[in-house]
Amino acid sequence: MAVKKSELYSILWEACNKLRGGVEPARYKDYVLVLLFFKYVSDRYKNQPLADFSVPEGASFDDLIAVKWTSNVGERVDIIIQKFLEANKLQGSLPEVSFNNAEELGSGKELVDKVSKLIAVFQNPAIDFKYNRASGDDIIGDAYEYFMMKFAQESGKSKGQFYTPSEVSRTIARLIGIGEIKQEPNKKWTLYDPACGSGSLLIRAADEAPVDENGDTIVSIFGQEKDTSTAGLAKMNLILHQKGTGEIRSGNTLQNPKYLDAHGQLRKFDFVVMNPPFSDKSWTDGIKPREDEFKRFDGFADIPPEKNGDYAWFLHVLKSLNSTGKAGIVMPHGILFRGNAEETIRKQILERKYIKAIVSLPANLFFGTGIPACIVIIDKENTDKRKGIFLIDASRGFKKDGNKNRLREQDIERIVQAYTNRVDVPGYARFVTYNEIMEDNQGNLNIPRYIQKPDDTLPQNISAHLHGGIPGNDIRSLQKLWNISPALKQAILTYKDKAHDVYSLAIPSVEIENVMGEDAQIQAEKENETGTLFTKWQDDVKRDLLGITAETNPKSMIRDIALRLLAQYEPAKLLDNYDIYDCLMNYWNAKLQDDVYVIKASGYEAGREIEYEYAKQKKKDKNGKVLKDENGKTIMIDDPTKVKSFEGALIPKDILEKVYFQNELDTLDALAAKSSSLEAELDEMREEESGEDGLLNEVLNDAGDGITKASLNKRIKELEEKKSSPVVDALIKLQELFGAGQTNAMEKIVTQLPELANYELRNKNGSFRKARLKAAAKAAADTAKLPEIYQDEYDALTTYAAKWAEKDDTDIVWKGARKQLDDALVDKYATLTVNEIKELLFDKKWMAKLSEDIRDEFDQVLNTLSSRVLLIAKRYEHTLGEIEAKTEASHQAAKAALERMGYRW
Repeated sequence: MAVKKSELYSILWEACNKLRGGVEPARYKDYVLVLLFFKYVSDRYKNQPLADFSVPEGASFDDLIAVKWTSNVGERVDIIIQKFLEANKLQGSLPEVSFNNAEELGSGKELVDKVSKLIAVFQNPAIDFKYNRASGDDIIGDAYEYFMMKFAQESGKSKGQFYTPSEVSRTIARLIGIGEIKQEPNKKWTLYDPACGSGSLLIRAADEAPVDENGDTIVSIFGQEKDTSTAGLAKMNLILHQKGTGEIRSGNTLQNPKYLDAHGQLRKFDFVVMNPPFSDKSWTDGIKPREDEFKRFDGFADIPPEKNGDYAWFLHVLKSLNSTGKAGIVMPHGILFRGNAEETIRKQILERKYIKAIVSLPANLFFGTGIPACIVIIDKENTDKRKGIFLIDASRGFKKDGNKNRLREQDIERIVQAYTNRVDVPGYARFVTYNEIMEDNQGNLNIPRYIQKPDDTLPQNISAHLHGGIPGNDIRSLQKLWNISPALKQAILTYKDKAHDVYSLAIPSVEIENVMGEDAQIQAEKENETGTLFTKWQDDVKRDLLGITAETNPKSMIRDIALRLLAQYEPAKLLDNYDIYDCLMNYWNAKLQDDVYVIKASGYEAGREIEYEYAKQKKKDKNGKVLKDENGKTIMIDDPTKVKSFEGALIPKDILEKVYFQNELDTLDALAAKSSSLEAELDEMREEESGEDGLLNEVLNDAGDGITKASLNKRIKELEEKKSSPVVDALIKLQELFGAGQTNAMEKIVTQLPELANYELRNKNGSFRKARLKAAAKAAADTAKLPEIYQDEYDALTTYAAKWAEKDDTDIVWKGARKQLDDALVDKYATLTVNEIKELLFDKKWMAKLSEDIRDEFDQVLNTLSSRVLLIAKRYEHTLGEIEAKTEASHQAAKAALERMGYRW
């Protein structure tokens, strides 16, 4: 089975993070990512002739496993990896790490343990990448990206700049238009990032480009990165994303650009993406801007400030674009409005109409800084026809993720849709003419000058606070609710004073929520938005989700069906279609993509597969000796003969239970309910009788919160031994006399007590028999009575014991029924048809989950609206005069109380 993203991420990150010790995350990432890369290439290409990579003998991940726990493990790992690098001519291309580095990894046993455990993390069978050849290898590439994001999060300020957040990268990739290019016989499209970091922005842009008949991107990739190790990360990133032909060069781009044309000038590219260091204070190191040999500052009346390189990077991009080139670059907001030299440069750029759009992003998105940034879209094509710049203020759309902010899926799509459709959206997007920018605002591009943030707060109404009533403006803020149900407005509100536009509540405020929830038109709208609209989309995408093959592109598929969902919910009156879009994309990221990639790799038949969790057993050598690890702990391994639990690899077993075994499930539920009820009764008895004089006090544990069976049975036996009657006493005496051989004395007792005739005490020949005496004594004891002082305790104990026994019997029956159902489930998984699997996946798993999420979203929206109605009503519930009167009354009451206590004013 193909590796699932969610499993891969959690397994790798948690394990590696535990082993980090004192190594800085900015450095530790190189060790982890090199091992991840080596593991992937080894798994995928070992023993594969004519493959992209050679995995020679003695240079595979299996060889790393073989040297674990050896005293010179670090040295041997270095040799193995170096052999692989030499075989593939990768020396100097990857981050320089040594697994024998005592300064970073410790020495002696510490180094052996750390390196060996790190190898063991990637040895986990759950991450065997050879099974991912057919499943779209972006799974491992995305895992690599995830690792870089996590390390960037932990690396602190200035050390996390190697990584551009994936959401920002994907947004830029979709805005620059690279997805619209066409393959041409004599044209090779080019994509360039002059500050590529770990390559994520390059990769996301290339992912947007069309592919050729072999499935390869039709753009050639070029990147340059100042930091050598980070350049190595970028190279690995390209390889893991199936873009290994892309070029990554190391060097300072502003001082020594590596991509030049035949004339020694900057090479021109079709597309450029970039997230450079913000406000680079050392950009002039090694160059004289006024004598720049690459003429990047020619034609501009000024040079970027010496201690701020934002426009130096900007002008490098302009110079690197061909005559129709397009770029998406991340810049701090300062470039939009700062004065002096930057103002001069900005105005000249505006005059040339190179800027097509600007997107203002939320603050605290990037790992190297918390300041807000923007995306500047540059387009050199058709500048003579450009009338202005499209501005988007996306600064309010994000979610919190630890101490950083992140764009949500809906935020990305909202930006892209606004940009693509060029539709003005009040408070969000607006097309601004060059005349307004240059004439009215003197070239200042500060976004708030052109887009005012909407204010959805309700101002306090002084008149309403003084005279009472609910202001009409407050009521109109809920117009979308009244549009759905005018009757609801009439049911909740009364127009109290038309002259002053004042309403009053027609019902008590506590009834508002119920009235809204029961309104017929609201219910009808709920059925439309959670039922009708969803069903139409569900029917529309069914063919896509049930037609997945090895050729399916999952990312293209999800984008297509997500956009159809966005369009389907556009007419919704209460639900926001972007919130619904988020429901789908969140489910995709959490679970659905795993299912799709598994189906792509293994077909829908994977729905028959079961994943088992086994009990553990001690690992032994061939002689039966228990093996221990380097710390002396017993090594535990799976015992395949003892299954603890199982789950369907694609289809959860609870779905199969409900569809095929509802009767059996009902039986189990009834047994479980009975067991729970008995458990509750036992708990109640124990709590009621656990006090000092409680009837169960004698059998409680020291903590007073539990009873063991041993203590319960012991006490019952002790009490039973206290039972007495003349017959019991006589039978006990008879046993004693029998043991002493005093037959005559026994006969005398039998004669004196006629009741003994009811018991068979003798053999056929008339002589007493020991076994019959004992049985008779037991039978007599059962009918004997306890002394009254013990009777209540005995009754309580035996009742408790009976309930406990009944619960045990119920649990035994439940376990048997559960075992029978599990066996039936295993058999059913094996016999599922492809059509059954498709129906279960689509109707019972995927659509059921999405439908539930959308219903929850609707309920949340309705709750928010009802809370707003209640807030508005309560805000003006009491006038200022009423509050003052109540305050004065409280004051007088307090004063009178003090006077009664003798206090004098």
